[in-house]
Amino acid sequence: TSIPFDISSAAYTQNFSVASQDTGPHGLAFNTDGTKMFVVGKTGDAVYEYALTTGFDVSTASFTDAFSVAAQDTAPEGIAFNTDGTKMFIAGSANTSVYEYALSTGFDVSTASFTDSFSVSTQTALPTGVTFNTDGTKMFVVARHTGDAVYEYTLSTGFDISSASFVDSFSVSAQDVNPSAVAFNTNGTAMFVLGATGGAVYEYALTTGFDVSTASYASVSFSVVSQETNPLGLA
Repeated sequence: TSIPFDISSAAYTQNFSVASQDTGPHGLAFNTDGTKMFVVGKTGDAVYEYALTTGFDVSTASFTDAFSVAAQDTAPEGIAFNTDGTKMFIAGSANTSVYEYALSTGFDVSTASFTDSFSVSTQTALPTGVTFNTDGTKMFVVARHTGDAVYEYTLSTGFDISSASFVDSFSVSAQDVNPSAVAFNTNGTAMFVLGATGGAVYEYALTTGFDVSTASYASVSFSVVSQETNPLGLA
């Protein structure tokens, strides 16, 4: 994009196939400088780690490692990390939960171990994406078909899902009934939701950063159907 976080100025550049690792990629995340990429595979129930010799340039990616989450959920979909990569979070639709993992080395999935889980079943049945605000005191889960909404949770301890409690939700069904991923700009005044049915990224404006009760559709979207008709991950 020519203007940061302005999807109206977005243009397709390239792709990187992960089919050798998993034929059902869903979630997508990067480390801080873009030298590592992480893909959640729903076929193999694992997180796949890739090294990028040039940050955020997927043409330079190569597979390095994998970490299975099958013991927790057989339908992992969304992925997020805390700031230094010492915590990883997976949204799983099989057991309707967000799972927390500790990494002894930041952004190295080979050092991951399961620590905790948080059920979102009271709000939705099919969580597909998860993300946090900057300090981890807010968590956002997007879910398809059962509410078609972004759900906001507050955490009394940053990036500790055992301290999470539901706050509010925001429906995106007017734009897409199959939202699959959610992301924010740096200060939370812009929210981006990926819709698998319409094959597009939709932009929402928040008058109060990271408060979905203040969100409204910005009437801006970016179609990716020329590349993919069932997009599932966004970063």
